Amino acid sequence: MTKPFNTKQTRAAYVDRRLEQLYPETPIPLDHQDPFTLLVAVLLSAQCTDKRVNQVTPQLWALADNPAAMAKQPIDRIQEIIRPCGLSPQKARAISGLSRLLLERHGGAVPRTFEELESLPGVGHKTASVVMSQAWGMPAFPVDTHIHRLAQRWKLTDGRSVEQTERDLKRLFPEERWNPLHLRIIYYGREHCTARGCDGTVCEICRTLFPARTKPVPIRK
Repeated sequence: MTKPFNTKQTRAAYVDRRLEQLYPETPIPLDHQDPFTLLVAVLLSAQCTDKRVNQVTPQLWALADNPAAMAKQPIDRIQEIIRPCGLSPQKARAISGLSRLLLERHGGAVPRTFEELESLPGVGHKTASVVMSQAWGMPAFPVDTHIHRLAQRWKLTDGRSVEQTERDLKRLFPEERWNPLHLRIIYYGREHCTARGCDGTVCEICRTLFPARTKPVPIRK
């Protein structure tokens, strides 16, 4: 008898179907007003929770919510506001620097290509992927710690790197599913398949995909 989830493709299909049932709506966890404020919020979320970012950004937007206004602010002032998000010296310099570059190179607009986004200070591939998918609706699969963890627990990737996880997930799921699906995996990872609350044997999806699994799944960071 063939096992129902013995291939990556069958597991991926189940994950996609079940997560859509659990999370039919996919709101962006980071509060923002437009592509610029989304870009800054995503930058701030590095090694920080979205909840904390959402607590900090209202004060930052009150100070400056567009590149022209932000570029005029002293870096020390930006840093003072964003300190609760951690890494505030680097993040403040990046926010100030990218605001100036948006004015100088892009007429004050957030660019619409990975190459241009990743050329901005503090903007790596994951940040660019979030902006491309959520601001511009372009297919992307940003991989955060939740997605990297769950993809390994569900044996959709070997997890040897975040870049490999992204490549594997893009191959497994249809392109038109990427944008909502990456958010659904994040929601599920926060609520059910958490780092400490599930070891690959506890949550509903882990138990469904691997009913005979008894040992914790080691996770590559």
